[in-house]
Amino acid sequence: MRVYLLVLLMAAAIAYLATPLARWCALRWGAITAVRDRDVHAIPTPRLGGMAMFAGIALAILMASRLPFLSAVYDNPKPLVGIVGGAALVCALGVADDIWDLDWLTKLMGQVLAAGFLAWQGVLLYQLPIGGVTVGSTRMWTFLTILTVVIAMNAVNFVDGLDGLAAGVLAIGGTAFLLYSYLLTKNTSSDYASLATLVLAVLVGACVGFLPHNVYPARIFMGDSGAMLLGFVFSAAAVVVTGQIDPESVSERASFPAFLPMLLPFAVLLLPLLDMALALVRRVGAGKSPFHPDRMHLHHRLLGLGHSHRRAVVIMYVWTAVVAFGVAALVLFSTTIVVWLLAAGVVLALLATLGPLRGRRRRPPPVESTKTEKTPETAR
Repeated sequence: MRVYLLVLLMAAAIAYLATPLARWCALRWGAITAVRDRDVHAIPTPRLGGMAMFAGIALAILMASRLPFLSAVYDNPKPLVGIVGGAALVCALGVADDIWDLDWLTKLMGQVLAAGFLAWQGVLLYQLPIGGVTVGSTRMWTFLTILTVVIAMNAVNFVDGLDGLAAGVLAIGGTAFLLYSYLLTKNTSSDYASLATLVLAVLVGACVGFLPHNVYPARIFMGDSGAMLLGFVFSAAAVVVTGQIDPESVSERASFPAFLPMLLPFAVLLLPLLDMALALVRRVGAGKSPFHPDRMHLHHRLLGLGHSHRRAVVIMYVWTAVVAFGVAALVLFSTTIVVWLLAAGVVLALLATLGPLRGRRRRPPPVESTKTEKTPETAR
């Protein structure tokens, strides 16, 4: 674990130091988020924070290749080439979108291309973690991998609506997944160097390094270059764990360890996926485009309940921690203990969420807009 912690700190330091440079580039290139009706920030703010996070991820992976403990991970470089190369494509696509505001189809095609490159390099969801059930043909493996990665990228994009929200959610959820991946590999192999754990370590590190610049009031936004990058890297690690490691021997204490590799990625991305699903149902049900902007996201609803900006972000952090660590705890504790702990966490999170209802409730101002968004939802 000390090696992974070292890699995490390297990624955090690089991302932290690179963020001012990314901010300078954003100001010079005109990648600045203007204040729109549906936005929460009050002043125009530069984006392109994803460039700094990519630097942290890529350089930390490069430097980790010199660590003897991780040598086995680098013996087969193709998966790493797929992850880093795909992340570079996604980050470049996001930078282009942050500067020129690409149309949604171009953006979607770029996401599919990056996910396809990942699959081409051998990072495939070829096995479901349920009794070793194989997915099917190579085409099906590729399709499911691309679908998973594209959904994750857009889900993270949906939740990037408050200062520090997306980076914090991925840092917390990624930490839970990192610990699970570490325990999974340690308990099933004498050589527990793991590609998934390495990738999750650099992901969490990049988020931690970027957060000091992104917390309220943010000096820089991650932009699409960051939101899509986080979704891509996290989903790549999830595919590695879910499809390529036998989880049956993770823990004899857990009642259903075989399901954990499949449950945990959903638990980590529960809030982004829920927000995306509710937005699609809400907009399509109202006869609007799925990309029509509004102020009905989960974070907008928390503000409408009377929470401050910082408190709304912390509440989203709490929900992420409760669900992600609750599911991950199944590898260490019995189901009964986990259920009780999870129930207590949910009660506390509900009390924090609904607390302002005891006072005066305020609603977010309605948005009158006929403009259709050009990208799969982004709040920036």
